[in-house]
Amino acid sequence: MNSVNRDFKKMSILSKFENDGYVVLEDFLSPDEVEELRAAGEAFTTNLPPENERRVFDSINFPQNKDLYFLDSAHKMSYFFEPGALDLDGKLKVDPKISLNKVGHALHWLHPTFKKISFDDRVKDIARKLNFQEPAICQSMYIYKNPGIGSQVTIHQDVTYLYTEPARLLGYWIALQDATLENGCLWLAPGSHKGEVHWRYMRNKDPKSNELLVYDTQTPSWPQSNFKAVPVKQGTCVLLHGKIIHYSEPNKSHKSRHAYTIHAYETKNVKFSKENWIQPPQPEGFPLLYKN
Repeated sequence: MNSVNRDFKKMSILSKFENDGYVVLEDFLSPDEVEELRAAGEAFTTNLPPENERRVFDSINFPQNKDLYFLDSAHKMSYFFEPGALDLDGKLKVDPKISLNKVGHALHWLHPTFKKISFDDRVKDIARKLNFQEPAICQSMYIYKNPGIGSQVTIHQDVTYLYTEPARLLGYWIALQDATLENGCLWLAPGSHKGEVHWRYMRNKDPKSNELLVYDTQTPSWPQSNFKAVPVKQGTCVLLHGKIIHYSEPNKSHKSRHAYTIHAYETKNVKFSKENWIQPPQPEGFPLLYKN
């Protein structure tokens, strides 16, 4: 590719990202890379934690807000189950293969398969095209969205959870299986990133509360007409501006919708909030994308 074409491609990705708040990059990963990541994600389901250490992740009822296990997952590979997967004693109500909601939040650093992709030159190239000067990866997740049990992810902005001043957060949402209307593809509100940060998820300053994490306001609501379904094929990467409003429906189909996500933020002249649920590991900080 000559320099003129490279510059045009850079500008087209940047202009679409700045205009719409997202970019769809088909064939970002090869079929072999997709299979390798998916095999690594499925391997987690064969080595589940003991019953007394199993925790649910639920974006509607928020049990994780009261649980130190969630806070401690920031720099680990921690398992979170679907709300309908466990009984009150932590025993599985479903097949282990479809029991997990996600594994997070440091796969990009602790797991060799995910680390290889997270710091791949293609990931770095995208950040450069979007004018990130010194980005650091602050979290990663393997998301299962399993058939029949995969729960809804409610309307949110990623910067709600990973707040920076100014808002310079980039999400890589990589489909490891086809994401369809039936199995819970992303729904995005194009252009919504041009608005404000509507609400924050923060460490609770009240030492007497049993809520370790709280929202600073109720979740705003938007008409469904604002949103556009974004079904994609496996291997596709959807780039998400930190402020774009998005969600996904529950998976009521018979097919899973696995995905791998990475979040990176700009460290140069940008402040990562000390109120965020996740904080940089000390003393090394979050790993810098271009230097790893």
